Amino acid sequence: MELHIPTQIAIVSIPIILFTCISSSSSSLSSSLSPSNLHPLVVDSVLEHLNYTAISEFRLLNRRRILECSDGNPYLKINVSGNATMGDEEYLTVNVTGVLVPADNDWIAMISPSDADVSYCPLNKIMYVQTGDLIDLPLLCHYPVKAQYLSRDPDYLSCKKKECKEYKDGQCVLTTCGSTLTFHVLNIRTDIEFVLFAGGFTIPCVLKRSNSLTFANPNQPLYGHLSSIDSTGTSMRITWVSGGKEPQKVQYGDGKSQTSEVSTFSRDDMCSKVVPSPAKDFGWHDPGYIHSAVMTGLQPSTSYSYKYGSDSVGWSNKVQFRTPPAGGSNELKFLAYGDMGKAPLDDTVEHYIQPGSVSVAKAVLDDVDSGNVDAIFHIGDISYATGFLVEWDFFLHHISPFASRVSYMTAIGNHERDYVDSGARYITPDSGGECGIPYETYFPMPTPAKDKPWYSIEQASVHFTVISTEHDWSENSEQYQWMKGDMASVDRSKTPWLVFMGHRPMYTSGHGLGADPIFLDAVEPLLLDNKADLVLFGHMHNYERTCSVFQNECKAMPKKDQSGVDIYDHSNYSAPVQVVIGMAGFRLGEFTDEPSDWSLIRISKFGYFRGHATPKELQLEYVNADTRKVEDIFRITR
Repeated sequence: MELHIPTQIAIVSIPIILFTCISSSSSSLSSSLSPSNLHPLVVDSVLEHLNYTAISEFRLLNRRRILECSDGNPYLKINVSGNATMGDEEYLTVNVTGVLVPADNDWIAMISPSDADVSYCPLNKIMYVQTGDLIDLPLLCHYPVKAQYLSRDPDYLSCKKKECKEYKDGQCVLTTCGSTLTFHVLNIRTDIEFVLFAGGFTIPCVLKRSNSLTFANPNQPLYGHLSSIDSTGTSMRITWVSGGKEPQKVQYGDGKSQTSEVSTFSRDDMCSKVVPSPAKDFGWHDPGYIHSAVMTGLQPSTSYSYKYGSDSVGWSNKVQFRTPPAGGSNELKFLAYGDMGKAPLDDTVEHYIQPGSVSVAKAVLDDVDSGNVDAIFHIGDISYATGFLVEWDFFLHHISPFASRVSYMTAIGNHERDYVDSGARYITPDSGGECGIPYETYFPMPTPAKDKPWYSIEQASVHFTVISTEHDWSENSEQYQWMKGDMASVDRSKTPWLVFMGHRPMYTSGHGLGADPIFLDAVEPLLLDNKADLVLFGHMHNYERTCSVFQNECKAMPKKDQSGVDIYDHSNYSAPVQVVIGMAGFRLGEFTDEPSDWSLIRISKFGYFRGHATPKELQLEYVNADTRKVEDIFRITR
């Protein structure tokens, strides 16, 4: 990327490199600092870490040497629209004016907290190895929340927003240019600042900083989401985030209330090695306090309202929700998906954008609005924060419109848990040092203990067994013995359907590192022994449905009814149906050109999975989030 600095500005690197720009378009300088001349290990790491904590020009900011600009431009200003204090959600207009020579590599970042160090980091010889970047010198010491190039304003480079700054004899002799951008800002409790850079993401140079902006109520209770604590449908957990550490309350139903338990986590809780992890180092952001309270005395399949907070910190809006059906009752309507994440609601660049997440969330909300959803299951790769802690707030905001209204149950994935020497099954840097701690704090599930994220729950005629593919599942492990006992104990007269869920799949036709044959060999026999009906996994970013499969062979094929719908007859059980549903947000994956015989349906489009269970039938659908059309439908009968 070409470096462009106006002629009035000298660039000084601290303390090793000294450049003075005589011309604003020095070809030798831009060539020597182009991304193609990065250390070869950095370049080679991009492909290797594509499915870890994604590498992008923006994401590598913190591992580059920052340049300090001696600003000789007296006209440069950053003005931010709005009130002196910000609400819980704002679309801020940021105006940059007084630019003498616009360049396509001028950009502006939103920094939080406002006193974050955006100058340079200590000269650590090796940092951020786990993200695949091994250059010698770091760049920003604190990671930007989000950023935009000024050229996102189509009038910037052509200088259509001209302002005259100097007149002589009544004639304008000096004009400057400007850019107007919009930033979507959420209440992340800490104050923010906008910082203007030249030099692009690769070799940024600080030009100007805005005034600090604060939130009107950093303690405001936000981002509530529900989960079930058992199979009765008579109690529901509500979890929310606040800057206030004192216990708050949830008020619900006809005058009932419960006091919250308060938890949080610190930088010291994050995993790290000799090479600092993002969560421990530049990606850290104070999470505030996570409040959780259990609403008791409810009735299953019944609508109620609630609000949470306190008189001292404020209250949430009142929310209408519905309890799930009790285990053993007749009918359940649920949604399921994996690998959602989030995407910006403005034109900014953020770490790890999941392009399909917005359309899927809108489609899911429409389904919840229809009143035909009792529960949602999100089976791994939840937020993709991967050590950039502020992104949990953006994800919680993303799902809150529907997760606050029905039971939102989760399973842990590699991007929540995996890290080197952390006890995870897979030794990868995928969690960025989070090691499951933020996940388990934000999403308390009815698990046996901390860092044992497996559980089962029954809703209507379905027994859900939810496992962690990221923890030990070998035959002598605690989780294996739990799986074996849980599935063997299912009363099929009460809950005739057994649905097994986790993150990494047993079967996939997708490219890349997908199915683990050791996992297949260890756990698949339990599914057959206990006559699991349906197996749902994510991790691969597409949709794929199998025959009734065991040990890579079709034990039975579905038969089509008069409407052409595939019917799996489990009154004559042969093997489970396995479905990959990791198409809820992350960029879509491709399929191999020669899929195996067990692969019946393959769709690479953003969407989600919808189920309708009665004691005699499971009707299951893949829904395209963009068109809302059902593109795969099948039934399992008994």
